[in-house]
Amino acid sequence: QVQLVDSGGGLVQPGGSMRLSCTASGFTFSNYWMYWVRQAPGKGLEYVSRVNPTSTITYYADSVKGRFSTSRDNAKNTLYLQMSSLKSEDTAVYYCTTIGLWGQGAQVSVSS
Repeated sequence: QVQLVDSGGGLVQPGGSMRLSCTASGFTFSNYWMYWVRQAPGKGLEYVSRVNPTSTITYYADSVKGRFSTSRDNAKNTLYLQMSSLKSEDTAVYYCTTIGLWGQGAQVSVSS
């Protein structure tokens, strides 16, 4: 089955850290750029980051640059988003996406 499965969300305090995972199946994960996108309550989709197939190139939105890090393990068909120094404005549902596929989303809530 061709799919992406997001995991690792939850509640974290401001300034805390959290790691999201996205596990791919049914396609050759290592061939494709992978993306993280988020949607905050009541807002539209916002691009967060992307990584190329060999992990040699990463890009980040200005809003997360220096705080978030995207990586991938092609042997495990898994994409990661390491988030640190989290802020309340990072509260959102986070999705991994590629080639028209979307994970189901992982809720990240940043609150004291």
